[in-house]
Amino acid sequence: MTDQPRPDGLEIAPLTRARVRIEILLVLGLSLGASAVYSIVAITNRLTREVPLSQQTATINASRDSREIFDLVYQLLSIAFGLVPVALVAWLLWSAARPHLHRLGLDATRPWRDLRDGLGIALLVGVPGLGLYLAGRGLGLTVTVVPTALDEYWWTVPVLLLAALRAGLVEELIAVGYLFARLRDLRWSPWAIILTSALLRGTYHLYQGFGAFVGNVAMGILFGWLYTRTGRVAPLIVAHTAINAAVFVGYPATAAAFPDLFGIPA
Repeated sequence: MTDQPRPDGLEIAPLTRARVRIEILLVLGLSLGASAVYSIVAITNRLTREVPLSQQTATINASRDSREIFDLVYQLLSIAFGLVPVALVAWLLWSAARPHLHRLGLDATRPWRDLRDGLGIALLVGVPGLGLYLAGRGLGLTVTVVPTALDEYWWTVPVLLLAALRAGLVEELIAVGYLFARLRDLRWSPWAIILTSALLRGTYHLYQGFGAFVGNVAMGILFGWLYTRTGRVAPLIVAHTAINAAVFVGYPATAAAFPDLFGIPA
């Protein structure tokens, strides 16, 4: 990029390779990169405990206060502030020409096809993902993942759906849309970008155990390959949101029906 003139006579610094690298670090430091660091610390903590990994638990959606109204407020604030990095990458990659977010792989040209493709991807990924989780549990490589421990209020299901959407937006728009765009600016090869994105995805899920790491790396490779071929991130957001929504909302009934599957005493 060249220097851009400003009305006040000052100039905007060119987007050099060094600035791109620093920008990537800052974005990841405010979002998935920070989650990856915490996840590495978390798995180290788990592995150094006397309790085996298979007997430990990771709760994704936990209650934040004993009073219903404040629990709801905290949940909504967490979701809202969690989307700030998404707004940041949209701002950084905004284009004056339409579609404004084409560098993130977003446009509104075929919403129904994106929805159809996303749901198909969710089915393709969801069933093997469950099998990998069970295999990890059986091998003692994965903790018991509790998707939700929220009390049953009128707002529980809507909040869980919003949490699923937040995860889909944050992970796909940053780990795929943003990271692919900026690493292309650095002239990385397609497969180097795909593998880097996939390893990042696996690392920030490492707190759930090594089975989750392997599963999410595989998911990241698939999603990255699909994005490289299509240039569209909306189906990936739909797929990710659908998988999380099914797990978050369906967990209480499934856990009650299959307690051994989730490590719950009968």
